[in-house]
Amino acid sequence: MLRKPQIEQYSFGAKRPKLLVTCSDIPGSYVDLLREKCDVTVCSGTNRAEILRSVPGADGILWLTADRLDGEVLDAAGSQLAVVSTMTSGMDYVEADEFARRRIALGHTPTVVNGPVADIAIGLMLAAARRFHEGRQKIAAGQWEMRPQWMLGQDVPGSTIGIIGFGGIGQTIRKRLQGFDIARCLYTGRSRKPEADLAGAEFVELPTLLRESDFVFIACPLTSETVNMINRETLAMMKPSSVLINVARGGIVDQPALVEALRNGTIFAAGLDVMSPEPLNPEDPLLTLPNCIVVPHLGTATQRSLLDMFTITANNVLSVLAGGQPVAPFRK
Repeated sequence: MLRKPQIEQYSFGAKRPKLLVTCSDIPGSYVDLLREKCDVTVCSGTNRAEILRSVPGADGILWLTADRLDGEVLDAAGSQLAVVSTMTSGMDYVEADEFARRRIALGHTPTVVNGPVADIAIGLMLAAARRFHEGRQKIAAGQWEMRPQWMLGQDVPGSTIGIIGFGGIGQTIRKRLQGFDIARCLYTGRSRKPEADLAGAEFVELPTLLRESDFVFIACPLTSETVNMINRETLAMMKPSSVLINVARGGIVDQPALVEALRNGTIFAAGLDVMSPEPLNPEDPLLTLPNCIVVPHLGTATQRSLLDMFTITANNVLSVLAGGQPVAPFRK
């Protein structure tokens, strides 16, 4: 049975706020809850032109797409716009400075994504380390061999794990690894984190993490500092037996350099839930590699995640329109 979002009971007085929901691909019962006290317009698809046509006059926007959220959208909405909430944790596609300049509240859904994204990261780790994709290809090609050293993979127990970005997702990945008997956990980021000490994780610089880790998880935001952080030079620092997992943003990895590293054995394998661009071209060379697991940005694609993320998005918007603050405000 489909559960309903836990939307708080907000009071708007005699006014019915005007809301725009930028995508219709959510259960109708979710929108019906908004319509009890608000006038709601729902865009039929994810087309930017339709969003721009529909947004004028909106008091609040539930931004459910990954399209650019910028000054053009805010201009089209009008000066009455008070609040926008995205249904994502990462905000690299949002011009946050424009919101601050115009004093428009901005919310997102940070903590709710930690669990499902960490789950995908662990799945990609195992699939890449144990050669799931390559093994499936061998079966399809009639190349299944019955010998002891056929299709040997990498072991997780006893390994050194490196996590780039020890925020909510990185910390949850560390928790998920507790049952795998790893030897060490390293992390890197802007600064040391008290939570890391409790988790038994050691702060190191990026080169040290890459040189010493058997599994490298990317869980940091995409910023001007992290774009193409993993490139030909940094990939060369990694072990030939190492596995790279990216559940953050595709732009953090130089994709042609990753393809080259996977082809020539610079690293053992990779598991990617994110890539650039998205959707990925079906002819992209990543999809030709037996040692690369690629899934289409499924990190939060569960029924519970959708429910939780919509709930926070709606409460972010309604709270501001009722005179409060977003329940999950975005802060740079």
